[in-house]
Amino acid sequence: MSAYLRHSFLAAAFLCAASSVHADPMAMGSANTDDQAAIASAVSAAPASVSANAAVMTMDASGKLRSLRSGSNGFTCFPDDPSSPGKDPMCLDAAAMGWFKALLANQPPPKGKVGFIYMLQGGSDASNLSPEVRKPADGKWVITGPHVMIVGADPEFYAAYPSGANPDTAQPYVMWAGTPYQHLMAPVR
Repeated sequence: MSAYLRHSFLAAAFLCAASSVHADPMAMGSANTDDQAAIASAVSAAPASVSANAAVMTMDASGKLRSLRSGSNGFTCFPDDPSSPGKDPMCLDAAAMGWFKALLANQPPPKGKVGFIYMLQGGSDASNLSPEVRKPADGKWVITGPHVMIVGADPEFYAAYPSGANPDTAQPYVMWAGTPYQHLMAPVR
């Protein structure tokens, strides 16, 4: 998602029932106020049943990751990207985290590792065509409501869904189709 998450980020998957999302202030320990706000933002990306035990990390402008809280369930959550126009925190499983790190490093994603990402606050991306685009040329961001994402699937999986510059974000669609970072974005209602 933008500079913070290499602009835009992914989305995908099948039906995911979003239970209430919350931040657990007791899990935040003695973090400073900025870290507490980042943790609250990050855990809002997934159902409380997932985010309560997820690790929380943040990223600086140079792309360096910093741990804010350890986790025990294999998920890692990131706070909102302040450089994009909407709220877009995310929570990734271990396979999706490998995909994400590859995206950040501009390296090929791991093969044979399908990952899942929650973005229950929605997302805003500069381009549905390329992860390299930082700001939309026409000023129109691709705005997606609450959704989940599937990353790392075989190309045949993505071929079954629509893609293109201006997707119908109310339906499942493929973002960054044809690139190594293509992923399914699936709305959650």
